[in-house]
Amino acid sequence: MQRKMIETSSALATEKLGEQIGQQLVGGEVIELVSDLGGGKTTFVRGLARGFGSPDKVASPTYTISKVYKHGSRELHHFDFYRLQEAGLISHELTEVIEDPACTVVFEWGEVIQNVLPAERLTVTITKTGEESRNFQFQYSEGLAYLLEGVEA
Repeated sequence: MQRKMIETSSALATEKLGEQIGQQLVGGEVIELVSDLGGGKTTFVRGLARGFGSPDKVASPTYTISKVYKHGSRELHHFDFYRLQEAGLISHELTEVIEDPACTVVFEWGEVIQNVLPAERLTVTITKTGEESRNFQFQYSEGLAYLLEGVEA
């Protein structure tokens, strides 16, 4: 596994970081977001979706469990499993989306779906270091290194 660490000093910088990674998405990627409540996950996904090319307004899917952002024939699926105690039927939907090469999957609070997830994924651990500053630790396999090439705060 490879690792990279990047610090951001504002919500705008966090979005920009997400946007840079979003520009690298080709489909088929799985991205796990790990952070406390209020850690900046939705802000990061807002940039990710913009970089991906979606004009859609990004909002946290905490109550809806998932949101889909589109760009042409590609889709960015954003899942939030915070309110789930067990995966249930959502694990079947998630498996289908993960296996679709036109889809990129981003998920939060993934403890309940660990048995469905591929080993090859980008794990982004976000740590709040100040009111708006964040530390991003990226862990990824060599096959996903392209997502972080040239990416900086």
